[in-house]
Amino acid sequence: MTLAAPDFELPRLPSRLPGVRALWRFARSSPGAMVGLVLLLFFAGLAVAGAFAHGAAYDQNLIQRLDAPGTAGHPLGTDTLGRDVLARIMVAVRISLEIGAASVAIAGVFGVLVGMLAGFLGGWVDDVIMRITDSVLAIPIVLLALSVLAVVGGGVRNLILVIAFTQWMTYARTARAETLSLRGRDFVRAVRALGAPRHRILRRNILPHLLPSAITLATLNVSVAILLEAGLSYLGLGVQPPDPSLGSMLTDGRQYMAVAPWLAIYPGVALLLLVLAINLLGDGLSSNLDPRAQGRASEAKPL
Repeated sequence: MTLAAPDFELPRLPSRLPGVRALWRFARSSPGAMVGLVLLLFFAGLAVAGAFAHGAAYDQNLIQRLDAPGTAGHPLGTDTLGRDVLARIMVAVRISLEIGAASVAIAGVFGVLVGMLAGFLGGWVDDVIMRITDSVLAIPIVLLALSVLAVVGGGVRNLILVIAFTQWMTYARTARAETLSLRGRDFVRAVRALGAPRHRILRRNILPHLLPSAITLATLNVSVAILLEAGLSYLGLGVQPPDPSLGSMLTDGRQYMAVAPWLAIYPGVALLLLVLAINLLGDGLSSNLDPRAQGRASEAKPL
């Protein structure tokens, strides 16, 4: 006896993630996303160039301390120890991008997995996971990060894990909501009726539909992670010296605002533009990947 194929058409998903050409077309369709993409590529180039300026970011030269911007060999001046400000910004941007991307990747993978299990299994599993999620969400993110870092100490690795710990809840709640909606769809019911195991349903029928929301949320959360890293480094609990951080550079330049304002201005502008670039790109992704937003945009077009 053979089972008849269902008389409805399964939703079609893209066979692969968008490539460079698709990303370029998307950026051209949104001016804000284009600006964000260009700025982000600029900072990515700075981060790569920071690997070649590693020595200038750490080498001290007290004879050239507090040289003004425009000095030969130091276009953005030097700090209180004679280190090149531009080189330190390059390395700091690389560290910020690494921390932001790594922490969001860990939080996203863990949060989506937990959210899918809660939404698909339901029952006591859903109750336990959601109560834990709500309990962690009830604690302010900065206070939670400060409390954990005060115990485990600073450093890049600890900072990545702590930021990931403060971010996974949003992915879990989003994935749970999407899974609850998807598990009642006809194509999921049909696959379950055919006897497919749960892990196969989650991997092949649920997860692909969660990716647009997860990618959009991850893009926006990178800027949150970078700001959190800068704030923790500003307080002395983030990236530890001698490694540079945009937050710690702001702390060092705060007391020299009267005599050397460039020590705080340039790292502050770099942090502002980096976060702005990621937010602009994230907003563009949100409107491009959300089917409801696309539907509203098509309805708004003149006939």
